[in-house]
Amino acid sequence: MKCCSAQVQSCWEQPHKTLQKIEPVIRSAASQGAGIIAFPEQFATGWDPCSDKHVQDSSGPIVTALRKYAEEYSIAVLGSFRQYHQPLPKNTAVAIGGDGSILALYAKMHPFTFAHEERCYAAGNDLAVFEVEGVKCGIAVCYDLRFASLFHLYATKGVHGVFVPAAWPASRREHWELFIQARAAENQMYIIGINTVRENPVDVYAGASMTADPAGCIIARAGSGEEAIISDLDPGTVDEARHRFPVHQDHRTDLYHRLHGKN
Repeated sequence: MKCCSAQVQSCWEQPHKTLQKIEPVIRSAASQGAGIIAFPEQFATGWDPCSDKHVQDSSGPIVTALRKYAEEYSIAVLGSFRQYHQPLPKNTAVAIGGDGSILALYAKMHPFTFAHEERCYAAGNDLAVFEVEGVKCGIAVCYDLRFASLFHLYATKGVHGVFVPAAWPASRREHWELFIQARAAENQMYIIGINTVRENPVDVYAGASMTADPAGCIIARAGSGEEAIISDLDPGTVDEARHRFPVHQDHRTDLYHRLHGKN
């Protein structure tokens, strides 16, 4: 399956403008044969750890527009929005099928406490697994990339690739690349990181969206500006890697849990 990572700059807190801006990007990805196109974290508004603007549910204007584009261009779309939830909203990514149906919703499991995101967003508690063109996919969001256990869980579910929409700052770009490669190699899966670019009121972002293959090698990489990159996700490559070098059979989950529980 061809995957398009759409490294776009948000129209800050103007989702209507951003949604207009991305339509030709989606059209182009579809014309190139991409099965899915993915956008950065809270792409329609720009990521803000404490904003309560444009909070909406999955029937709101952001997801509705993405569903319309997906159906019109027959391409799966992965976007991210501020989802209504009480007492706090959730930082949620949505996967939409090429027929416009919602395939999965994933709420960011690890709010970015360094920027006090936990004060304004509730943490998610569930995985999200969906399938596009025979590729079994998972979702994580930005800071989640630092938590290896989440990606191991996806591997145990047979996931071939995890999409990571992000607003990863330029000051920690080296960590971005390191974690994408590490999570891919550890779990023998594709990791598709989709980052935002340039400066907004929160921080400066360097882009560098990239895809790592099951060996941890970077197979596609964007620069520092707005760009859409294509990478190939082959479930057979994942299955072969796991069969040829079955590292996960040596994972001692029960022991880890026992040792974790010791004082």
